[in-house]
Amino acid sequence: MALHIHEAYILLLVIPGLVTSAAISHEDYPADEGDQISSNDNLIFDDYRGKGCVDDSGFVYKLGERFFPGHSNCPCVCALDGPVCDQPECPKIHPKCTKVEHNGCCPECKEVKNFCEYHGKNYKILEEFKPSPCEWCRCEPSNEVHCVVADCAVPECVNPVYEPEQCCPVCKNGPNCFAGTTIIPAGIEVKVDECNICHCHNGDWWKPAQCSKRECQGL
Repeated sequence: MALHIHEAYILLLVIPGLVTSAAISHEDYPADEGDQISSNDNLIFDDYRGKGCVDDSGFVYKLGERFFPGHSNCPCVCALDGPVCDQPECPKIHPKCTKVEHNGCCPECKEVKNFCEYHGKNYKILEEFKPSPCEWCRCEPSNEVHCVVADCAVPECVNPVYEPEQCCPVCKNGPNCFAGTTIIPAGIEVKVDECNICHCHNGDWWKPAQCSKRECQGL
């Protein structure tokens, strides 16, 4: 008899535990607000709509407050629907601009190129110069250098020379031509030997002299 009473006592101890664990569920105890937020990815970050604005660095601005977001130099105003930023139609930068500043909302040209650069030297607009004896150049308004190379005429002599700072050769002794290996001046007849008298062609100085035989003296 004592054995049956002891078994009944143990059963009474086990049954309340089963009833308690079955009767209690998560629906009876609503989760904390923090648990709900952590389980919803859309609510991890604070929502500032209608309260303020957040810039790229995480700074919060009040409604109506003016600020500059990190990705733009144009000012913004914090509104109910978020930042309202100025988007001006910026003037075009001059194509000859050599120095541009981006401190303001629009880029600003601080220096315009008003010269030409040629072989390491700078020249003013419309300035003329000669980089070599045979070149004539000018700095154009487009900041480009235009040059003309001299086209030398054929010299009127067979022994031209080049003078310093002159592009084309010059005939220091006037027009002449060759009679064999002898240089004779143009415009006169020259007796080159006992039998031949020669003279240069008119205009064709590069051609050999014209010679005619005369009575040879001493023969």
